[in-house]
Amino acid sequence: MLANKKKPNALVRWIMLAMVAGIAVGYICHSMAPDAAAARDIARYFNIATDVFLRMIKMVVAPLVFATLVAGIASMGDAKAVGRVGFKALGWFVSASLVSLALGLVFVNVLQPGASLGLPLPDVGATTNLKTSSLNLADFVTQLVPTSIAQAMSTNAILQILVFSLFFGFAISALPREATATTVRFVDELVTIMLKLTDFVMKFAPVGVFAAIASVITTQGLGVLVTYGKFIGGFYLGLAVLWLVLAGVGALFLGGRPMIRLLRLLREPTLIAFSTASSESAYPKMMEQLRAFGVRQRIASFVLPLGYSFNLDGSMMYQAFAAIFVAQAFGIEMSLGTQITMLLVLMVSSKGIAGVPRASLVVVAAVLPMFGLPEAGLLLIMGIDQFLDMGRTATNVIGNGIASAVVAKWEGGLRSDGSIDEEDEDRIASGVKQPAPTLV
Repeated sequence: MLANKKKPNALVRWIMLAMVAGIAVGYICHSMAPDAAAARDIARYFNIATDVFLRMIKMVVAPLVFATLVAGIASMGDAKAVGRVGFKALGWFVSASLVSLALGLVFVNVLQPGASLGLPLPDVGATTNLKTSSLNLADFVTQLVPTSIAQAMSTNAILQILVFSLFFGFAISALPREATATTVRFVDELVTIMLKLTDFVMKFAPVGVFAAIASVITTQGLGVLVTYGKFIGGFYLGLAVLWLVLAGVGALFLGGRPMIRLLRLLREPTLIAFSTASSESAYPKMMEQLRAFGVRQRIASFVLPLGYSFNLDGSMMYQAFAAIFVAQAFGIEMSLGTQITMLLVLMVSSKGIAGVPRASLVVVAAVLPMFGLPEAGLLLIMGIDQFLDMGRTATNVIGNGIASAVVAKWEGGLRSDGSIDEEDEDRIASGVKQPAPTLV
């Protein structure tokens, strides 16, 4: 595990260096360019590297979404096995995701972090021809179902891939385990392969970041950097309000004092998640602290891993900020209805790929073209993504801790004295440990 942690940290350092180098090189090019037209000509050379990196991201999206979602559904077994606890947990997860998206939508529209950029749209072919104003509910629902999964895969139609993956996964779950063992094993192996392939692609992220930053600074100058500070500040302000909302709702079910005690217990795993930008690193301590709060093992061991895939409150707010920031940066007008539709698509698209490195970036990059937004805009914030990732990961941990405690309260699985019940004692005595989910 220690070896796995070094790689993201090394990548972060390279991305940070690439961002600084991009600023320096962009400033030199901007200073040397005799006029705006010459600056744009220089920026086109940087855009070659940017376009190649974006193509590499698109290359892995379709098989990655299919494999991870099918594997997740198949591992759950029969839908009936999820039972009452799963239904309540998912109800909380969806509600929390909607609240996170709503808050992100409000803050990004009020603060307008990308409005001052005024970037020119990329060349024809870099964006889709879809008009955001032409989207309507009827077309959206109709286009959810693919006429051909091969066509959906070839065009990266992520929602159509999601629909097919859902049907495929539940079909596997409906059949006897011995009849699908080979397919399940193949899908599990495909997940492992695609995650490794995604890791390879992300190694080129510093090149993409350098080129994107250098291109923007070359054409816009250093004044554009003020926007980054505004973006980070607005995002963390939104996260702070989200924390207050989650804690307030949790207090309604748990009580004020128990909620304060839970937040104190979650402080350490939250700090671990914030400093490492890794939910996986906080998982063992999360289980320990939830047990100390009184959540029974059978509840925590089910709700917490489920929440790590479906309850990503910080990631939901990030996606709202990132997607609408891109629209603002390029001066693309989007109606409130279109923004809401896009955020709902992002919410659905993000389920099931929590273990993907930089999953939020991959999801946003896949969904932007559906709404006529240039993916190149996402590279503008990739250089500061580490700072954003720390906040959204910590928020994910807080959200899952509160969700686990509330579901345990609903199910009568919350012991006020924090003691261990006989079922947990038997599990501990037998040496059986709950494995941590594979997350980044």
